[in-house]
Amino acid sequence: MKTFNKKGDEGKTSLLYGARVAKNDLRCEAYGTIDEAVSMLGLAKSFCQPQIKDIVSDLQRDLFVVGTELATQNEHYSKLVTKGRVLKPEMVQRLEDLIDYFEAKINMPHEFIIPGACVSSAALDIARTIVRRAERRAVDLEQSGQLMNEEILKYLNRLADLIFTLARYEEKVGDGSNPSH
Repeated sequence: MKTFNKKGDEGKTSLLYGARVAKNDLRCEAYGTIDEAVSMLGLAKSFCQPQIKDIVSDLQRDLFVVGTELATQNEHYSKLVTKGRVLKPEMVQRLEDLIDYFEAKINMPHEFIIPGACVSSAALDIARTIVRRAERRAVDLEQSGQLMNEEILKYLNRLADLIFTLARYEEKVGDGSNPSH
């Protein structure tokens, strides 16, 4: 497969199942922001404790599911459901369980934090802000009637909370400066 095909040279791209849309379409904005979050989580993961790396890898895989849903028009959504490739309530619950687990291990701040205590937490904080932007783009889709699965809104909201919690955990447990924990 070639890296380029020139099909997007005029500002259009293909969604899943073939529909062509402008590259600034609400769906493209939403799944593109998910892609940014996946990439930033990858950078963050490279600096995190081993236990956190595994969790972040799972989150990245979950975000592929979210991105797939966001890149699928409503009329094709049932194909994803049939294949079982949609976000499910238990995925949101897993995030809540992780938040509870890590909050029990550290004292969470009661005021605004200034990111940058260590490389891993700073990278996680950037990932969190990207997830919040993805959440806003998903709200845009929901408000325009293009979001088929409202679990996505819950998932992105909890995901940002979890990433915040993981960043605070990294500040406490990580060595604060050495990216090769």
